[in-house]
Amino acid sequence: MDITFAIITCSDTRDLAQDEAGAALEGLIAAAGWTCTDHAVVKDDAPAIADAIVRAVDELRVDIVLTCGGTGLSLRDVTPEATASVCERDVPGIAEAMRASSLLKTRRAMLSRARVMQRGRTLVINLPGSTKAATENWEAVADQLEHAVSMSRGGGHER
Repeated sequence: MDITFAIITCSDTRDLAQDEAGAALEGLIAAAGWTCTDHAVVKDDAPAIADAIVRAVDELRVDIVLTCGGTGLSLRDVTPEATASVCERDVPGIAEAMRASSLLKTRRAMLSRARVMQRGRTLVINLPGSTKAATENWEAVADQLEHAVSMSRGGGHER
């Protein structure tokens, strides 16, 4: 199954050339045999992040949006709020699985405010901004993404 992705890196300090975490995610998407159709960097600004999510879902029509960064406790970390402002449904199990897996590596994982939600049939997954953490969180959930996309597209449950 081909799955299409958009990556939105949320950062006040990086541009596309400096976005190592986003580049790593692009590589992981390709290694899984899936397609990254867009990769953008936006400021840590809730309206800018929300607009980028809406564009990826409504215009590019991707299956999954990966946001990268802005999930911590800094006052500039507004990615979860931006995500919630343009999505309809929570998918808490994915975010819980990412935190549970990360807690095995670092106790600081409990400080993550990452959310996973749906806008229409598209999953929006908030990942941390560091390359190491984004990669580890991806690895914690990537094996469930085909089924999640299949269900989001209207597929039935496997028996």
